[in-house]
Amino acid sequence: MALLSDRAGKTSRVVVLPASLEDPSKSPPGMYRLGLLIACGSILAFFVALVFAFYWRSRTPPFWAPVTLPQTLWLSTAIILASSGTFEAARRAYRRGQHPAAARLLVVTACLGAAFLASQLSAWLNLVHRGYYLAQNPYSSFFYMFTGLHAAHLIGGLIALFIVVLGRPRRETVDTVAFYWHFLGVLWVALFVILLIS
Repeated sequence: MALLSDRAGKTSRVVVLPASLEDPSKSPPGMYRLGLLIACGSILAFFVALVFAFYWRSRTPPFWAPVTLPQTLWLSTAIILASSGTFEAARRAYRRGQHPAAARLLVVTACLGAAFLASQLSAWLNLVHRGYYLAQNPYSSFFYMFTGLHAAHLIGGLIALFIVVLGRPRRETVDTVAFYWHFLGVLWVALFVILLIS
């Protein structure tokens, strides 16, 4: 049994590796990407189900009362898009072997991720101050679910990011965490648009 390297397509010859890779403690090439696809697929399916429930409930008028979204959510969106940009720059720098520059960009990305969470917390406090709580009405319940669950997944991304910053990651690891971060950025934009147009 053999595994095809993910770098085989970028070389003049196909590289075939033994399944054991001569070191059973190391993951075979492509395992992180497979794990990423499974994780992102599961997260996406979960949020799609929530969005369908949100849409169905919004078409049932009793007790459905959309609220004016806090302006901080625009800032949150700008921050997460900026963090995606810095992460992509870090990923490209790492691929070029510029590890110190990549590490600095990853730290900037982590700071932007923390700023995004702080901005989300500010939005929640704004809603609470205006009297909108989790059980206030179905719209506010969905708002807290969307933003809270997304924030929980972003915290997971931050943990993975710190592991990359503090460790000696392989290129595939950096790529995997970067793609997960981009996925969360796209997911947030989609959720924000859904909340805006409801």
